[in-house]
Amino acid sequence: MHEELKAQGQRHGEQRIARLMQADGLRAKTRRRYWVTTDSRHEHPVAPNTLDRRFAVAQVGAPNRVWVGDITDLATGEGWLYLAVILDLASRRVIGWAMRHTLEGALTRDALLMALQGRQPGPGVLHHTNRGSQYAAGEYRGLLAAHGLDCSMSRVGDCWDNAVSESFFATLQRELKDADWATRDAARTAVFEYWSSPVSVDGG
Repeated sequence: MHEELKAQGQRHGEQRIARLMQADGLRAKTRRRYWVTTDSRHEHPVAPNTLDRRFAVAQVGAPNRVWVGDITDLATGEGWLYLAVILDLASRRVIGWAMRHTLEGALTRDALLMALQGRQPGPGVLHHTNRGSQYAAGEYRGLLAAHGLDCSMSRVGDCWDNAVSESFFATLQRELKDADWATRDAARTAVFEYWSSPVSVDGG
């Protein structure tokens, strides 16, 4: 807080700021512990980075040409709740999602199945994700192949290769930044309410 006020040209002592914050019951919000959701250390085959950061809507051209998938975590009093989404790159909207308390493969498959059932795309959709085990596993790749989707994956440890999903999750985390969920069900409810916004989710 002291540094922020200083950057705004306001000069106050650190002790005075701390005293005033304490008197008003204010405290700095600590950064939550980061939990890695991407396990790239596996023996599954990895697809090339066909998307190659061509994220602009003009480059995509139309809906159902490029989908991107990713996973984030939400902290609750019961432990982590994991959220997987599929975004249509042309609209930046969620077209498939799923939540589970574990990172098992069904999490990402459920999100993909929702997108497939809602959009029913023709063959040739480019499907881009990181190279985590959930996306590289045979069942997931088989689901892509069965529906004619082409697979693209980010390079190792390069979050910029999936920048659209990273940006989406950053916005989601900001919107829910003051949340203090006691249970996973409470977190699910908060996400459902967030989805109800027409700018956040595409109903089909």
